[in-house]
Amino acid sequence: MKPPTRESHVSPETRNAAGPVPRRAVTLAVLCAGMFLVLLDVTIVNVALPGIGRALGAGPAGLQGVVDGYAVAIAGLLLGGGALADRVGHRATTLLGLGLFGVASLACGAAPGAGALIAARAVQGAGAALFLPGSLALIAAMYPGRAEQARALGMWAGVSSTALPAGPLLGGALVDSAGWRWIFLLNAPIVAAAVAGVLVLVRDPGTRRGGAPLDRAGMMLAPLALGGLVWTVIAAGHGHARTATVAAVVAVAAGAAFAVAERRAAAPMLPGGLLRAPAFLGANGIALIMNLVTNGVLFVATLLLQQAGGRSAFTAGAMLLPMAVPLALLAPVGGRLTARFGPRLPLVAGTAIAAAGCLSLLRVGAASHATSYGALLPTLAAIGIGDGLIVTAVVAAAMRTAPPGRAGLAGGFNNTARQVGTALGVAVYGSVAGSALRPERFASGLHALAWVSVALWVAALALTWLVPAPSPRRRRDAATFRRRTEGTALSRLR
Repeated sequence: MKPPTRESHVSPETRNAAGPVPRRAVTLAVLCAGMFLVLLDVTIVNVALPGIGRALGAGPAGLQGVVDGYAVAIAGLLLGGGALADRVGHRATTLLGLGLFGVASLACGAAPGAGALIAARAVQGAGAALFLPGSLALIAAMYPGRAEQARALGMWAGVSSTALPAGPLLGGALVDSAGWRWIFLLNAPIVAAAVAGVLVLVRDPGTRRGGAPLDRAGMMLAPLALGGLVWTVIAAGHGHARTATVAAVVAVAAGAAFAVAERRAAAPMLPGGLLRAPAFLGANGIALIMNLVTNGVLFVATLLLQQAGGRSAFTAGAMLLPMAVPLALLAPVGGRLTARFGPRLPLVAGTAIAAAGCLSLLRVGAASHATSYGALLPTLAAIGIGDGLIVTAVVAAAMRTAPPGRAGLAGGFNNTARQVGTALGVAVYGSVAGSALRPERFASGLHALAWVSVALWVAALALTWLVPAPSPRRRRDAATFRRRTEGTALSRLR
């Protein structure tokens, strides 16, 4: 008798929506390309900031807005994007997000001034916030089986993770050869190809929720609360006390109003039961910490290599590859581990490795920046390895805890946690380390950040115990399924 694997319980409608394996593979590639582009724009702009400042006459505050306008828009709008995707359909919001991202990219490339560029970057972030949860939900619908879904998410994470090394390298090459505007203009043809691919390949999996009204109050208040929180940290880190106070008031007021609105909403954007689920909160807490430490370390490492070491943007980007390459290579491995053992094992291993590697920041000294890279290297490598093991597992754990029909919300919440972590990491780590042109203070700040990083990774390690381990029966069923399908075409898993 065939064991009751998750694959055997998939409904015929969902199997038919998934489509044949070749079609699914091409569709997955298209969605991965879109995700790569969205994440690429997080890192590619950093190397272009000096050229943008000279061309548009933007000062430090304006350049900060160019970077943070994108991250804050994504973080603030992802929850609404996830809820909207569940409501109107994941395919529709994926297309809308890609289109908005492409149009905003053209506006960025043609921006006449810093204000126009910051506004266009925020619209880019809004497009990304629509695309991310919808595309994740489409992948989950195409690969409904637990094991195959984990492998698909591993491929998605592996492809998207290559945006980390590609951003500084591609950005440096474009800025040096064609000018900073091309880091945005290059998005347009890629987005057009991705839109065409979704239109031709992706079927509507029929996951839209009907009946209850859309939670409009929640969709307006969540961006205000999250954006206010992020801007509070950013402003405080730059010593702008008045701006930080105003942003904090906005964050608190909007957060309180959001909580009241969610309790009264007929169909709340963020169901209370989801927030009371320990596994869901644990997975998203780990995601937030992962991005906070990773992007914080990446920020101060870039300062050390460029501002203090006098290296070019392209050279500094190449020196960051020990963090980026393991992440990209190990994300599919993390997916296979998650498929076989569940998410807890790769989460425990990844957080422990990253915590141990961050201790190497204590070896970075102020005497010689030429030798500081040797002390920085173990931290970069350990975080890359740890993140590679974590990234797929943490997405899979968050998606599995979502109730039926709320996959878009789960994907949006997970990406929100990661983007909030990114913004907070850059603000906090940059504030503690200060300017790399002051070697003694910078080295002292890195030593403090070493202990902060270790403490955060240990907290993430503790949160892994909220993520349920697979039962012995589930492990036996998964093993039986793998044996029965070994050497068989994956098309039989439609």
